[in-house]
Amino acid sequence: MISLAPRRLLRALPRACDVGAVVALLAVTSCAAAGDATSATGKTPDALVVVQGADQSAQVGKDLPTPILFRVLDAAGGGMHGITVTLSVVAGGGAVTPASDTTDARGEFKAKWTLGPGVAKQGITATVPGLAAVPVNATGILPTQIIVVQGNNQTAKTGAGVTNSIIVRVVGTANVPMQGVTVGFQVLTGGGGMTPLTVTTNALGEASTKWTLGAAGANTALATSGTLTPVALNATATP
Repeated sequence: MISLAPRRLLRALPRACDVGAVVALLAVTSCAAAGDATSATGKTPDALVVVQGADQSAQVGKDLPTPILFRVLDAAGGGMHGITVTLSVVAGGGAVTPASDTTDARGEFKAKWTLGPGVAKQGITATVPGLAAVPVNATGILPTQIIVVQGNNQTAKTGAGVTNSIIVRVVGTANVPMQGVTVGFQVLTGGGGMTPLTVTTNALGEASTKWTLGAAGANTALATSGTLTPVALNATATP
C-alpha cells in the first residue's frame, strides 16, 4: 500500500519527473482507499448467484432447513475470495445470521435464515457493491387445523379419568406439524375437569391432557388454538 502523503510523494520524485505520472499514481492511491469491491488480484465482481437454499418452506418463526449459500463470481466464472456480501430482510420480519460477511476461498458466503412470525411471504436480498441486489424468497407455514389424534368418544365412570389421554395435533399446509403452538382445553358440559388446561405443542405438533369426567351422561369439551376452528371432544360418564 502507498503511504506517502501527496506533498512528501512529490518531494520524493525527481524534479524532471513527468507530472502526469504523479497524477496517475495519486489516482491509484485514491482508488485503493475507496474500498472498491475487488479481490486481491484486482478483479471486479461480475455476478452474485444463489447456490442453494432458495424457495424453501418452514414453520413461521423457525429456521429454514438448509442455509442460504451465495457465490460471487468474476467475469470468467471463478469464485472471488474476500468480497463482502450483505443480506437484508425485506418481507416477513425474520432474521439472517450473519447479516454480512466476506466470501471464502471458493467465493462463497453462507447464512442461516430464521423466518418471521405470522406471514407466509418471506424474502431477503443479497447485495455486493457494484452489482444488482439478488432476491431470495421463502414460504412461512402457518397453523391451519387442529386434529384429534387420540382419546375422543371414551367412556368412564363418573368422577373418573378416561383411560387414554386426549391428544390433538396442530398442523399447517400439507399436514406439517406445528411446534410451539399453544393449545387450550375447555370443558363445556358434564362438570368434569381437564389437566393441564393449556399445553404447548411438541416436535410432532401434539398437545396432550387428561380428562376427568363429571356427571353421568354426555360430557363435552373443546380443544382450541388461536383463530383455528375448535375441535369438539366427547365422552360418556357412567354411574
